[in-house]
Amino acid sequence: MSLAAAPVSADESAESTGTSGKPIDTWTSQMRDYAENSLNSEEALSMAAIPLNGPGIEQYINADQLMSPGSIMKLVTTYAALELLGPSYRWDTRFLTDGTLTGDTLEGDLYVDMGGDPKLTIERLWTLLSELQGMGISTIKGDLVLDGDVFQLTDEQPVFKDNGDNPHAPFLVQPSPYLSNLNLIHFQVRSDERGTQAWSTPALKQIVIDNRVTSSAEAPCPARRYFEWEPVFHDDGRVTVRVNGDLPRGCRTSGYLSLLPQEEYTASMIRSLLADLDIELTGRDRLGKTPEEARLLLTTTSPDLASMVRDINKWSSNVMARQLLLTIGAEYRADEEQSDRVTGVRIITEWLESKGVNTAGMVIENGAGLTREGRISARQGAQILQLAWNSRFSADLLTSLPLIGLDGTMARRLRNTGMDGEGRIKTGYLEGVRSIAGFTRDGNNTTWAVVGMVNNDPAWNGQAVLDRVLYSLHFRPPTGTTLSRATPANPDTSIQ
Repeated sequence: MSLAAAPVSADESAESTGTSGKPIDTWTSQMRDYAENSLNSEEALSMAAIPLNGPGIEQYINADQLMSPGSIMKLVTTYAALELLGPSYRWDTRFLTDGTLTGDTLEGDLYVDMGGDPKLTIERLWTLLSELQGMGISTIKGDLVLDGDVFQLTDEQPVFKDNGDNPHAPFLVQPSPYLSNLNLIHFQVRSDERGTQAWSTPALKQIVIDNRVTSSAEAPCPARRYFEWEPVFHDDGRVTVRVNGDLPRGCRTSGYLSLLPQEEYTASMIRSLLADLDIELTGRDRLGKTPEEARLLLTTTSPDLASMVRDINKWSSNVMARQLLLTIGAEYRADEEQSDRVTGVRIITEWLESKGVNTAGMVIENGAGLTREGRISARQGAQILQLAWNSRFSADLLTSLPLIGLDGTMARRLRNTGMDGEGRIKTGYLEGVRSIAGFTRDGNNTTWAVVGMVNNDPAWNGQAVLDRVLYSLHFRPPTGTTLSRATPANPDTSIQ
């Protein structure tokens, strides 16, 4: 494919000229040459940069090549959600009963009507369930019933299997109507003069810790990577988690794992919280439909969507982004549709097309970018960023993006280069994929929409290439006189 310099339309490129009329080195050609030297490929980098509010020349490299985007796909999902659901959208989780209250006893089943909340935390559940204690209830004589009819999930949810060797890692948690607390168990070990103590939050009856960490003399605290939490699954459903290592006194180490199916995890956590509140639940755990005659006992309402979007983009939460896609699908589902994931993809695609975005070849798949099937071009991404910049909800999206050199996934990138806080950039990372998308400001106070993707094997130096794009846009923004010239179109990759 031809790598064009700075096109001014889909099939034209721009090139700076000197006083003699001969072409001189342009910003685009410098970036292209740097990428080729770093990646040993002419097609590994796809990039688009568009000035939004000041002087500048649009810059494109391989901009119409469909690429694997990684987590920058979350920008598409979160921006669409702000427009389609509204920034004040919230999720409700309701506790109901078909029983009666007699003294300190609830005689009947306790139903949990799950609302699809992407961030139903243990803290919120504890606060909610403590109201039962305040109501004077000490015994529930019935079953704990989880109702997950909020989502239609007849199709198999896509599973990502080819990155890392830990199937229980937090970033692999699947979306579910029964999701709570991100389906994670937080393991901790602390060392003091008594030795070491290990515990988990939440404390679930199925989880046992085999603590083999030894306590040693005071010294600098080691990084978490020196401790491996190894789960062993038993036939009766229990999981023993073994941890080894040496921990100096006064130090603590921790880790996160997802070890149980979402429905089992949520039921077990609710039971654990009730036990902490001295409330006995005598029945079993099961899945079922909430009866129409059931009466409302308690409700917890999530933070608003704008807050959820901030969590998703700042920290690149895969399961929250995927849960958001399901929510869009559930809200817009037609009677004949049976998959909220498929419906969510359809709704976002149709919405983008209604805004004038050419979605040819775009594959949203799961809304999080944690997939090998996802595809988007840099030009498509830049068009979406232009729409977002002019959106009535632009402030909500912009504040969700990591600040260069300051926080989120950009906290350590381009730090102390003079660019701290000068851009809000979503990052993406998969094996063989590095990507950026967002907004950055140059030395002339012009804001640029920028999308960059590296697809290469290996892609370990792709981050340096993308950081160079951001650095050069800030300190050497492409402005000046241009001369248009035709560029051969590639029928396989050009999107008109």
